[in-house]
Amino acid sequence: MHCCLNCRFYDRLAPKLCNEPVAENVKEKARANFCDYFVLTESEIAGFPDAAAEEARKSLDKLFKK
Repeated sequence: MHCCLNCRFYDRLAPKLCNEPVAENVKEKARANFCDYFVLTESEIAGFPDAAAEEARKSLDKLFKK
């Protein structure tokens, strides 16, 4: 059992929220499911690139003068 939010192919901007072209559509991405194409993401925040997450943190730190 896997969760799409923890998959390397999960993408909030992609059609069906998945970059794997032949994977079946999963309606509830946050719930456990079975997918033969699941690959655990190495990103700290699932579905959010590390560089973008770091940039967001820097912006918040600057905003709140941390």
